[in-house]
Amino acid sequence: MGDKHISTQFDAEISALSTQVLEMGGLVESQIGQAVYALRHFDIEAARGVMLNEKRVNQMEVDIDADVTQIIAKRQPTARDLRLMMAISKTITNLERVGDEADRIARMARDLIEAGSNLGISFNEITRESDLAIAQIRKALDAFARLDEKAAVEIVSADSAIDDEFDSFMRKLITYVMEDPRNISSSLDLVFIAKAIERIGDHAKNIAEFVIYVVRGTDVRHNKAAFNEVASTL
Repeated sequence: MGDKHISTQFDAEISALSTQVLEMGGLVESQIGQAVYALRHFDIEAARGVMLNEKRVNQMEVDIDADVTQIIAKRQPTARDLRLMMAISKTITNLERVGDEADRIARMARDLIEAGSNLGISFNEITRESDLAIAQIRKALDAFARLDEKAAVEIVSADSAIDDEFDSFMRKLITYVMEDPRNISSSLDLVFIAKAIERIGDHAKNIAEFVIYVVRGTDVRHNKAAFNEVASTL
């Protein structure tokens, strides 16, 4: 009876932790969207809003990690439960880094606005890239919440779509600079923004890989053969 009581308490603690992770993910999602909105609409208030929320994202990581450490010390989980605790810790680290990238985009958008840059270039690829990245983060968090291995595998496989949009935007920027070398400075900012969005996609992929690790016990990071083996069984 005592073991069952402890197990029920542990399940409740895990559920509470997962809720916190999803709340952090929701905030980070909105940060990305708001940062890209600030860039597209040259909205300095939207950019400042992202920067103000950055501290909140950081604090959420610290708070959740403290809870993870406390639960591990108290419950001493093993096997899948321990993998889950590790995955939670690594997931929030990735979410905090996504928040950093959103903050970076917002700061560059602010700098472009304050410099009065008149960008004669469309942001279609950056918009599509950010939409894909936000969707990937959302799917990764959903896969995490349900420990859905199949969804996680699909997220990892879809990562190249974001890379394609990044490459397309790079080609456009090269043409833009060649047409007028005075565009070099603002174009460099746009390169860093597009690269930040690409990294957001990488963090979503990382979260999905942790889901596979929890469910399967297989670490597929940097291991294409292991990933293909997992994917072939689904």
